Amino acid sequence: MMRKLALLGASAFAFAALGQSAAAETGACLVTKTDTNPFFVKMKEGASAKAAEMGIALSTYAGKIDGDVETQIAAVESCIAGGAKGILITPSDSRALAPVVGKAREAGVLVIALDTPFEPADAADATFATDNFLAGELIGKWAAGKMGDTSGAKIALLDLNASEVSVDYLRDQGFLQGFGVDIKDPKDIGDEDDARIVGNDVTNGNEEGGRTAMENLLQKDSGVNLVYTINEPAAAGAYEALKAVGLEKQALIVSVDGGCPGVQNVKDGVIGATSMQFPLLMASKGIEAIAAFAKDGTKPVNTEGLDFYNTGVTLVTDSPIEGIPSITSEEALKQCWG
Repeated sequence: MMRKLALLGASAFAFAALGQSAAAETGACLVTKTDTNPFFVKMKEGASAKAAEMGIALSTYAGKIDGDVETQIAAVESCIAGGAKGILITPSDSRALAPVVGKAREAGVLVIALDTPFEPADAADATFATDNFLAGELIGKWAAGKMGDTSGAKIALLDLNASEVSVDYLRDQGFLQGFGVDIKDPKDIGDEDDARIVGNDVTNGNEEGGRTAMENLLQKDSGVNLVYTINEPAAAGAYEALKAVGLEKQALIVSVDGGCPGVQNVKDGVIGATSMQFPLLMASKGIEAIAAFAKDGTKPVNTEGLDFYNTGVTLVTDSPIEGIPSITSEEALKQCWG
């Protein structure tokens, strides 16, 4: 097992229009992991725009860093006390936040997870998210296709944090399965015994963390030639660490997000491929769901065959692999966020 990292998408559903008089009485909350990551900044923009359009009063909260559970718990409690009709939340810890979310639901609040599913998923009323396992699997398959002979791969995995939240293990394990690694327990990061894996480290989903994690793993094996990262800020940091020691052309970097800086990094050759997700859609659909719930108690319906509403994922690369659908960085720059 990973030493707990001591190194430390979709079927559509429609909502009836909400009358302005009813909407004006509806309060909603958005609780994100941070307010600095471009993904969550765009999510906030999407929620705010849709709330303004529908006449819903939206309060927003964010953790100080990714993993700041205490601030998110306090935010949910404030939303309950404030009489919010619905809460949209990207949980920093998909297990630790379940109790306070249960408290909110007992108080009659609609709780929707965005991006990161709770554990179990039905701890929330609904989840609007990317198919994170598929997002990882796409970049894993692409990396295997790009390398051709994968027997000489030396893989560095740059994950999120020691909590191993659902979004973290889903992307990590999806990547490994796509690449052809036996993933053992799909909810446990680092329990694989494949000799091609150099190791795992954590990044907290930011550039500085990505740089430090990459430096740590290069000390373990300077021959790293494939780097998986939880998101594109971490990928940018990993690239800087590789570049600092002249190894930027040695290692292929793959990631997940679809933010404009990350897509530009695909165009510039920093990232080989990334899986694009759609935070604005997650947030706007979430506000629509709260509006419908406030109107007549309607709750969202999952995508068929899944335990969440899939907001979609698209592979972005300028080196397409036959059999793996993708779009170019030029196409993605017209769809990106941040």
